[in-house]
Amino acid sequence: AMKQTYYKLCLDCLVILGGNGTQKTANLLREEGLNIIHLPKTIDNDIFGTDMTFGFQSAVNIATNAIDCIHTTATSHGRVFIVEIMGHKVGSLTLHAGIAGGADIILIPEIPYDIKKVCAAIEKRNKAGKRFTILAVAEGAISKEDAALSKKELKEKKAKKKYPSVAYELAEKIQEKTDKEVRITVPGHTQRGGSPCAYDRVLATRLGAEASRAILEGDFGCMVGTRNQEIIRVPLSEVAGKLKYVDPKASIIDEAKTIGISFGDE
Repeated sequence: AMKQTYYKLCLDCLVILGGNGTQKTANLLREEGLNIIHLPKTIDNDIFGTDMTFGFQSAVNIATNAIDCIHTTATSHGRVFIVEIMGHKVGSLTLHAGIAGGADIILIPEIPYDIKKVCAAIEKRNKAGKRFTILAVAEGAISKEDAALSKKELKEKKAKKKYPSVAYELAEKIQEKTDKEVRITVPGHTQRGGSPCAYDRVLATRLGAEASRAILEGDFGCMVGTRNQEIIRVPLSEVAGKLKYVDPKASIIDEAKTIGISFGDE
C-alpha cells in the first residue's frame, strides 16, 4: 500500500520521521527501490548511528519537571517516591531526567538492579537524616534475577505477574523490606506531547535542512543524524534495526555515582 501511494503521488523522495520501528520500515521501502531518507525522531534517543534524536530533550524536560514537582511533596513527607519514566528498552531518558531532577536512585534496563541494594540505598538516606527518597525508574528496568532468565522464561514470568508495570512491583518490594510508605507517579504519555523545547526545534531544523540537501543531490537511502554536534548522513543499511543502549561504563554513569546516585547495583 505504501509503495502504491508513493508511485501514485509521483514522489521524488519520501522523508520518514520516527523511531526504531519506523526506521526498519524506511529501510524495507529502500530495499524495494523507493527513494527514502529517515530523520531520527523519538523521545527514547535509542537510534543507532546518531548521537541525538529530536524529541528526546523535550521529553527529558517533562520527566525532569515531574521529578521536580515530587520534590515539593517529598520534603514534607517521609516517604519513598517512584517516578516511572518512558524509554522502552533503553534508559537514556530516565538517566538524564533522573540526574537533572535530582533523583536519589536511578534504575535503567542496562544496569539490572538488586532490590537489596535499592533498599540499602534508601536505608542509608534514612540514617543520614534524609526522610525521603526519590527513584527515577525506567519502564524497562529489570532485576538481576529477571535479567538472568532466558527470553522465553522472562516472557512466561511477565505473563503471570500481577503488576501493571515495574514501578508497582518495586513499590511492593520496597514497602515489604523497609516499612516505608511508597508513592508512584507515572507521567506516561505526557512525555510524548506538549510544545517541543528550543533544542529540539533547532535540531529538527538542522536535520531537515540536511535532508533537503541530500534530496537535491540525489543521495537517498540514508539517515540524517548527528555526531559530535555536526550533522551527518549514515546509510540506512548500516543502522536500521539496531538499538543504541546506555553504556553501563559510560562516564555519565560514573559521574552520577560520584555525586551519590545509586543505580541499585552496588
